[in-house]
Amino acid sequence: MVLGASSVAEQRGTKRVRARRALSPKILLDLVRQPLWVLAIGGSVVGFALQVVALRYGPLALVEPLLVCDLVFAVVITSFLRRRFDPVIFAGVVGTAAGVTGFLVIGRPSSGVSTVSFYVVLPLAAGLVACIAGCLAVAKRSNDLRPLALALACGICYGTSAFLVKLVVSDVRGGLPHVLTDWPIYALAVVGPAGFVLNQDAFQQGTLLAPVLAIITACDPIISIALAYLWLKERLSSSPAGIAGEIISLLVMVTGIVVLAHHSPMVVKKLQEGKATKAARAGPSEQARRTHKN
Repeated sequence: MVLGASSVAEQRGTKRVRARRALSPKILLDLVRQPLWVLAIGGSVVGFALQVVALRYGPLALVEPLLVCDLVFAVVITSFLRRRFDPVIFAGVVGTAAGVTGFLVIGRPSSGVSTVSFYVVLPLAAGLVACIAGCLAVAKRSNDLRPLALALACGICYGTSAFLVKLVVSDVRGGLPHVLTDWPIYALAVVGPAGFVLNQDAFQQGTLLAPVLAIITACDPIISIALAYLWLKERLSSSPAGIAGEIISLLVMVTGIVVLAHHSPMVVKKLQEGKATKAARAGPSEQARRTHKN
């Protein structure tokens, strides 16, 4: 709920500053001057702290799917503020909740290992760098695909960050010296901020906001589940019926996310801005047409 409310304010704050190139730190210097954005980041910090506590006690494959509820809360809060009931939003909420519930009930994620050797995750690091580099290359070459590529890179970073947070909170048991002498905290210090900046860049794009939000929201839990299974040895139901049920549940969840993304606060606001801009542009031309006719 905290993350959902803060995401509404955060997106509005990014729209109040000038556009910057991808991964440019200057966007942060602009944003810190926006009180609304600063307030939103405070909410994000609280939400992240709650996520850390959840990962301290629960499996990664259990916690991360639940975090898609931030989009549910963001859309529902906006609908409440607008005092407007939308059956499509209701369907999206039900679909997302049903998908998450189905996956957790069928999959029954179990706890795995809490530590991973640095050399074991080197393939993960190489794959992460390659994927993000590819996304940035696509974003640079195509203006149309730029927001989608940035959103995908952001989702990959967020899913990986959750994996690293899980390792860091496990290191805390050994005390601060153990945390500072193990690799996850330093990897998180790189991947976490990179995902955060990519999030701001993706949100700031003037088009394709619904797909951007859907990609970020859906990619995070899917990447986390994959990493939990491959590197943390967290296990899900492995029977044929269980695997089919898990896949179907994730598809239902993603469908609900897509529906909600198209009715999210930032998308609704952008559509309203687009209509206003279109009306402003059409006004003078219509007046000129009538004057010419007369």
